[in-house]
Amino acid sequence: MAGTYRIAVIPGEGIGPEVVKAALKVLDAVQEAAGSVRFEYLMCEAGVSVIPKYGTNLPEETVEKLKQSHACFKGPVTTPEEPGSPVSVAVKIRTMFDLYANVRPARSLPNVPCLRPDIDLVIVRENTEGFYYAREFEIAPGVGISTRLITRRASERVARFAFNLARKRKKKLTYVHKANILKLTDSIFKQAVLDVAEEYPEVEVEELRVDAAAMQLVRRPQTFDVIVTTNMFGDILSDEAAGLVGGLGLAAGANLGEKYGMFEPVHGSAPKYAGQNKVNPVATILAAKMLLEFLGETGAAEKVEKSVIEVLREGKVKTYDLGGSATTSQMAEAIAEKVLQNA
Repeated sequence: MAGTYRIAVIPGEGIGPEVVKAALKVLDAVQEAAGSVRFEYLMCEAGVSVIPKYGTNLPEETVEKLKQSHACFKGPVTTPEEPGSPVSVAVKIRTMFDLYANVRPARSLPNVPCLRPDIDLVIVRENTEGFYYAREFEIAPGVGISTRLITRRASERVARFAFNLARKRKKKLTYVHKANILKLTDSIFKQAVLDVAEEYPEVEVEELRVDAAAMQLVRRPQTFDVIVTTNMFGDILSDEAAGLVGGLGLAAGANLGEKYGMFEPVHGSAPKYAGQNKVNPVATILAAKMLLEFLGETGAAEKVEKSVIEVLREGKVKTYDLGGSATTSQMAEAIAEKVLQNA
């Protein structure tokens, strides 16, 4: 596939604008190298900083641009924690476009401190339900209830997504739950996975409870391929997995539905580092690589990933978290140059 793609870009807050700018530099290099690929960036506002202006963290103008785009490329935004504050921008967009599968790879990279050099797994997290369904109630002063929504439909479709991914990879799937405690909701999820598994006899299936999965990720991460689980469990385990392979500065995520996708770094807005041009942009650049895959530009995606790996392997340009002194923009420039060289 080749052509012009409209990308809704949310620069975000804190370090967001810096890492998004870095990733766009790499995407611009892709345009220059590929020739036939063009991106039209629809710049959008979102986050806690725009609430005084619009009365919401996701303005209607941004929603309209999202609807006009092929995909969304989002930087980290700040999510307020106070009771009654707006739901996070990411959760709103996931709900709006029914982006039911959150995909977070964790892979060992050269010259990056990691637990083992042979980790290569993907966590697929159900993205629309669980506690992120966001229904909380205070039934008396100091007494709150949060509801957890799990449905057969959502569990089946995320399971099928994960099995399809496993079939393309190493043909192993681990499903994670806590049905011994959450007997109703996690039994719905568990049975849905087992039923879908019958459609994929070539995929080896492993079952783990979430506490055991957290331990086994540390003990034997090299044995995992695709992990599928519910919303909150997947959120926590994917951050753990990122820690095994160098930290959140290298962790990218995709939020996928049937017709739309949102791509972002896993890390937060880190306001204490804002404007310092020092944070690692690799997570955001790898999110851009996942965006290219979604658009069908697999060749360009492979070039971006290859360029990231080459820069890391050479070890000449490293940000502070990797033991170097390179700036955000210097890392982006080095990777963009590799993309052009690999054209």
